[in-house]
Amino acid sequence: MKRQLVLEDGSFFIGEAFGSTEKTIGEVVFNTGMTGYQEILTDPSYCGQIVTMTYPLIGNYGINRDDFESIEPHIHGLIVKEVCDVPSNWRNEMTLDQYLKEKKIPGLAGIDTRKLTRIIRQYGTLKGMICDLDVSVQEIVEYLKTTALPRDQVKRVSTKSAYPSPGRGYRVVLVDFGMKHGILRELNKRNCDVIVLPYNATAEQVLCLHPDGVMLSNGPGDPKDVPEAIEMIRGILGKVPIFGICLGHQLFALACGADTEKMKFGHRGSNHPVKHLTTGKVAITSQNHGYTVKKESLPHTRLEVTHIALNDGTIEGLRHLDYPAFTVQYHPEASPGPEDSNSLFDEFIVMIREFKKKGEIVHA
Repeated sequence: MKRQLVLEDGSFFIGEAFGSTEKTIGEVVFNTGMTGYQEILTDPSYCGQIVTMTYPLIGNYGINRDDFESIEPHIHGLIVKEVCDVPSNWRNEMTLDQYLKEKKIPGLAGIDTRKLTRIIRQYGTLKGMICDLDVSVQEIVEYLKTTALPRDQVKRVSTKSAYPSPGRGYRVVLVDFGMKHGILRELNKRNCDVIVLPYNATAEQVLCLHPDGVMLSNGPGDPKDVPEAIEMIRGILGKVPIFGICLGHQLFALACGADTEKMKFGHRGSNHPVKHLTTGKVAITSQNHGYTVKKESLPHTRLEVTHIALNDGTIEGLRHLDYPAFTVQYHPEASPGPEDSNSLFDEFIVMIREFKKKGEIVHA
């Protein structure tokens, strides 16, 4: 069955449908990962987006029970050059096509994904629609130009109520802005007593749980669309150690007086080199973000840059000069991607231990 992808600039691609045949609209982005499509599908940070995979063959190892990053996917569509109908892997339980049909997510195969990626790189991320061929391109373009994409992605993907993931180690409050399960897994591996809170938890609600540390998770969209989280971070800063990832990194920067801006086409993939400015070491990281902290906004803050992206020089890590708090823009929980940065969770545990020795934790 032939279907089409239409972009707001008038570009259109006709390909073969797979997955669901529903009509979908979203921000069209690209991911450069060779593997990890199951994690990408279920990463809440992709909420509202149509993802193009630049690697040509996707689906060759199927879908398994273990590699999900959330219970339900939030991606709006998937675009590939070629989809594998007969996956081969000992963990395979269903094909990519079957999974997308089950979750009502449309896919499009057989188009020139290199050309689509070059359009996004040249003009930036664009709104797009996957639909049947019976709708005219001009009609879709007019609709896309006059339609604003939702800005409540964090609200849609965050947990609606608090829940525990018990352990006998340090108590960590994990604020869920669109948390990947990998973050919770890494805290569990370190025997942390984790309590997951919704995105709109207040500083008082966080501190009333008597945490030894607070984790700010990844999530979708513009950090400035989550003002309640910025206010919460200001309320806990200096009272408890903080570790932020991705959207959590951006929200932390805003709470400390810095600014953020939308990137032209963002960072999405599992092969992004990041340099640690103190050690000079370079890690290959997994990334998924469309916003970045503005360098020129930092001089009037108490934040120090710790990591930079080697591809474009954007900020990839921050630490507070006065309080026990650090953040990274990339994903150290390492799924998908290598485990170069997994030790950041150990650094968080060490920071909690040192802070507790000083007896400085403040509770509400």
